[in-house]
Amino acid sequence: MQQSTETAAWVHELIAGRWSARGFDAAATIDDAELTSILEAARWAPTWGRIQPVRLVVGRRGDSTFGALTASLNRGNASWAPAAAAYILVCTTDEPEDAAKHDYGAVDAGLALSQMILQAEALGFNGHPMAGFSKASVVEAFEIPEGVRPMAILAVGRLAEDPSSLADEIRERDAWPRERLPLDQIAFAEHWGTPFS
Repeated sequence: MQQSTETAAWVHELIAGRWSARGFDAAATIDDAELTSILEAARWAPTWGRIQPVRLVVGRRGDSTFGALTASLNRGNASWAPAAAAYILVCTTDEPEDAAKHDYGAVDAGLALSQMILQAEALGFNGHPMAGFSKASVVEAFEIPEGVRPMAILAVGRLAEDPSSLADEIRERDAWPRERLPLDQIAFAEHWGTPFS
């Protein structure tokens, strides 16, 4: 199943075709070259002040890292995400006393996550970012040091070829239309609320 997107202007097909699926093929795998390519996309994401604060914890379905990340998921994500071929936990700086480092560390994490999603899409995978997980659980499981905060888990998988093989709830969620606010509600000029044109 692919989502179609109607954009207000031309955007690259990797962006227009990207969506966060839940209906993964639980038998699909990801090889070393594919997974390394996705991680390399994160490594080359823009970074504020060249500090490169993003760190990644990577697991493939069946290994202990994947198991620990699955155990951290909230109930909603745990119902579909284990069918992913891999998880990538995205971490960054946790230094609230240094506002710039703290805030831009989060920006860097978002940029790395976005680039991994697009690279996954280019390789024929779907990347679904998740915030619904126990941060305390992953800190404990992976002995994440002080000064580092887990931000998101990216589930990477291939879409199930036969949507009828999916649970009804997952199939229905994946069929929802992909929608965004219109551009005139999010892009302003001159004054807040005055649409950019």
